[in-house]
Amino acid sequence: MKRRDRHRARVAAAASLIALIAGCAKPVEPPAPPPPPPPSIQLDDSVARTASVYLVFMRDVAAFEGGFVDAEAVQTALQRGATSNAEQLARGLVAYGAVLAMQSPDFVAGVRAYAADPAQRREILDRLAADPAYAVTLPGADIAAGLIAEVMEEGAAAIEAAADRVEADAYTIQARSDPRRRWAGQPIADRQGRLERAKAASAAMQLASDVESETLLKVAHAEPSRIPTSPLAAPYKPAVARSLSVAARALLGESVKDDGNDGVLQDPNATFCLQMSKLNLFQCLAAAKPSYEDMFCIGRHVVRDMADCTRTALNAAGS
Repeated sequence: MKRRDRHRARVAAAASLIALIAGCAKPVEPPAPPPPPPPSIQLDDSVARTASVYLVFMRDVAAFEGGFVDAEAVQTALQRGATSNAEQLARGLVAYGAVLAMQSPDFVAGVRAYAADPAQRREILDRLAADPAYAVTLPGADIAAGLIAEVMEEGAAAIEAAADRVEADAYTIQARSDPRRRWAGQPIADRQGRLERAKAASAAMQLASDVESETLLKVAHAEPSRIPTSPLAAPYKPAVARSLSVAARALLGESVKDDGNDGVLQDPNATFCLQMSKLNLFQCLAAAKPSYEDMFCIGRHVVRDMADCTRTALNAAGS
């Protein structure tokens, strides 16, 4: 074969090989678009406002003191303490617990890990809506539950100390050496009227604090604080599970609204305890005659019961 023919043969073979490779090659596809970012954290304003009602009342009750100077001061404290609605406070307890759970870095990271996958996110949200207790199985739930119990126990302890002060003063004021004994032992004026006023104050819904609501919203949506917390061992009381569920749904971008249509904020244990506290207060006032007995009613059924109901609902330390 002549050199020219061999050259033509090699060119033809190369062309055939190129054609074969080209035929097998796949077309270049554009890169897949990046997955959509996970939804942002969404805690509804109504939940923050409900939480603020509970938080403000807890702080106010913890500030109660003895040392009443006259019968009018006793009645002022009574009406101040009676100004709380049991059902509203019970919802506020769960709502405040949710805000606390959203301050746990472990829980936030554990739940947010599911937010990026739309299918997985939807599955978890559906499970939470069907059963709030599903939240206790999420990563970091034990740490968040520990944070809820720890912070609320601190509040309960402060309220218990206030109850001790008020109840102790109810006995101190009866001593012969206490000059307040003169008015403290006198019959209460308008006993039935003060009872009806206490009942009316207890039935009314309280307005939320705009300042506290805004603060709670900011805290819930901010980077979680790294508060060292010991995990809380399961099983959890329903209020803890419900707080975790509200927090988890917010962390997945689907907030609960406290509009009466979503029962996740309704904890029957907390509601029952606070309702019984109100009934005990009314019975105490119905039987009380002198001011020092009203003082005892305040210390026991306005102040101390608040600490006891918080502990009963959350199974916090010291309960």
